Amino acid sequence: MSKSLGVIALTLVIIGALNWGLVGFFNYDLVAAIFGEMSAISRVVYVVVGLSGACLALQKLAKK
Repeated sequence: MSKSLGVIALTLVIIGALNWGLVGFFNYDLVAAIFGEMSAISRVVYVVVGLSGACLALQKLAKK
């Protein structure tokens, strides 16, 4: 994975983690608040964040 792609993936994973923290602590979904609950854009954001997490996990496993 290129360095810039890794930075983008890490940034998206951090955003996703912060969003889940808001959901857990305050029952507030920031992505849904910005883009609409389960709108097409929200779903794309969730998918891209999930793929970023999978990409980073696979990268980490490949280094072992």
